[in-house]
Amino acid sequence: MEARGRLADAGVLLARLGTGVILLAYGWQKLAEWGLDATAQAMGGGGVPLPQVSAHVAAFGELAAGAALIAGVLVRAAAVGAALVMVGAIVFVNGASGIYADAGGYAFPLAVGVACLLLAVTGSGRYGLDPYVLPLVLRRRETHRAAA
Repeated sequence: MEARGRLADAGVLLARLGTGVILLAYGWQKLAEWGLDATAQAMGGGGVPLPQVSAHVAAFGELAAGAALIAGVLVRAAAVGAALVMVGAIVFVNGASGIYADAGGYAFPLAVGVACLLLAVTGSGRYGLDPYVLPLVLRRRETHRAAA
């Protein structure tokens, strides 16, 4: 059973790293390559509500979620947030184009979103920082409550 658990944790690690790299790359593209104004303009032209806010949420959300997934910190929260960004991409950007990515369809954000949902369920696994960081955070929170 131990070997099976390690194999599962290795799979979670690979999923975290791959999904995190994708999210980082796309967040960086929105921020540094296109710029937030151009991203907002493209989003507004596509019917995304509050395009300036949406551009910031998408860019910084993808960057933060990508970094968190790679580090294995706050994986569940980061993965849920990134999955919501992918839902927005499907609903407002890619959904009307069908599934095929080469036609601008929703296959890519669907795959990334599903990977994020899987990570939201599994958490960081043994090879992430969550098993080490979260107990410290929770212990600190309990200490502050007891002192108050």
